[in-house]
Amino acid sequence: MKAMVCTRYGTPDRLELQELEKPLPKANEISIKVQASTVTAGDCEMRSFTFPRYLRLPMRLLFGARKPRMKVLGQEFAGVVEAVGESQKRFKNGDRVVGSTGMKLGANAEYVCLPECYAIVPIPDGLDYEQAATIPTGGMNALFFLRKANIQAGQKVLIIGAGGSIGTIAVQLAKHEGAEVTAIDHQEKLDMLLSVGADKVIDYQRENFTANGETYDVIFDIVGKNTFSQAMGSLKSTGIYLIGNPSLGKILQRFGGRRKGAGRVYVGVADYKADDLRYLVDLFAQGKMRTVIDRTYPLEELAQAHHYVESGMKKGNVVMVH
Repeated sequence: MKAMVCTRYGTPDRLELQELEKPLPKANEISIKVQASTVTAGDCEMRSFTFPRYLRLPMRLLFGARKPRMKVLGQEFAGVVEAVGESQKRFKNGDRVVGSTGMKLGANAEYVCLPECYAIVPIPDGLDYEQAATIPTGGMNALFFLRKANIQAGQKVLIIGAGGSIGTIAVQLAKHEGAEVTAIDHQEKLDMLLSVGADKVIDYQRENFTANGETYDVIFDIVGKNTFSQAMGSLKSTGIYLIGNPSLGKILQRFGGRRKGAGRVYVGVADYKADDLRYLVDLFAQGKMRTVIDRTYPLEELAQAHHYVESGMKKGNVVMVH
């Protein structure tokens, strides 16, 4: 099978098109012929190995010390079940499915084999492969964090770094719950954010949200550029500050340094569940939310896609067509 292989940590030019042995499903696995996958900021971090210092040692142990142990990147996919293991019961050949590869990665290839217990669900009518592939990573992360806030109708939600794969879905999930949403990102992404439902938008290069006098019930910081102490004055006393991409300092702030009445801080790592993915996919299929695809590339141009994602200009999602 054809696959884009990360030969060494470093620049996108380390990605090479290679012919690999086609994987065969184990008893509890399904083999999927991938029709579409994506490139996320997380994929770029794994390729370049640009993790925070406190994560570098465990990440090297997990992904490989000098070169990647899992050479094919890609965390989400949409495709067709091509073969099934004898003991799995959820899927059959020909099923259209969307899902997450989790820590196994491997979606930037013609085929991927995964256990049936992974976050994999059928693609309903009304969604094509490219649209479906954009949902798992951004959607399950957005859903995981926003559920911690238990958003109620009429609450005010601020999303920092709203223009990417997580943020565009977070905006729509918060609106789905009846919140008033303010989205922060680069000026070039603001019209897109208004188009997916944001009530207000802020260009972070021109306006500091901590100085505008507004207070919010929920602040969801996806990009990790602010600290809780900086944002404290913008959070209501009963509010919650969600940290989606924490540095070590922000993790420590969860346990100390908070002033009385300054709100709660939540730091965590999303867990990926099939029921959550099914819920999200159904929202998109019913037209209650919409996917945001900035650019599509053929699989062979994965390096160019990585360059674009690393530019910071990605609006929503970048999709690889297989």
